[in-house]
Amino acid sequence: MKIAIFLADGFETCEGLITVDMLRRASLDIDTISMNDRDEVTTSHGVRLHADRLFRDFDAKDYDVLIMPGGKRGTMNLEACEPLKQMFAEHYAQGKLTCAICAAPSILGHMGILKGKKYTCFPDFNEDAFGGEYQNELAVTDDNLITGRGMGATIEFARHILKKTVSDEVLEKVQNGMQYEHTFRNA
Repeated sequence: MKIAIFLADGFETCEGLITVDMLRRASLDIDTISMNDRDEVTTSHGVRLHADRLFRDFDAKDYDVLIMPGGKRGTMNLEACEPLKQMFAEHYAQGKLTCAICAAPSILGHMGILKGKKYTCFPDFNEDAFGGEYQNELAVTDDNLITGRGMGATIEFARHILKKTVSDEVLEKVQNGMQYEHTFRNA
């Protein structure tokens, strides 16, 4: 299983890094992809980091899961990239796991992917025009679509991704290692 998370300048720090951390704790192969012409990316709170790969060298056909973190500026930078949106549309249409959190699900909404789907996002970024069923939940899974509401929902968002990609035993091990108690552990 190969996973990619797309990091544009201004992405919400925790939404990107907690997701990467949790998936790596589960021994999943996740690449961080810089949307810049260099590997350095700066988060919404000024944290500079080096991504594993550059978007210009990225080939989605090698990946099973694609993820977009939010953050207002990061989302604007992601949405401005037409090749990225085309890649997500094709990935989703192939039935592959497609994930976005906070403001980033609005990109999927503008692309028509949320139509007829249950989803969540940061409330200020929800639009009736998306044509789906907004859920006031931390994270929502609807078939091959996983969405999260915001930074405070990142653990649940990553947990939903893990529920679709690893065994219950591995998920339990990750949760125990983080000392994360989930009220709806068997949900």
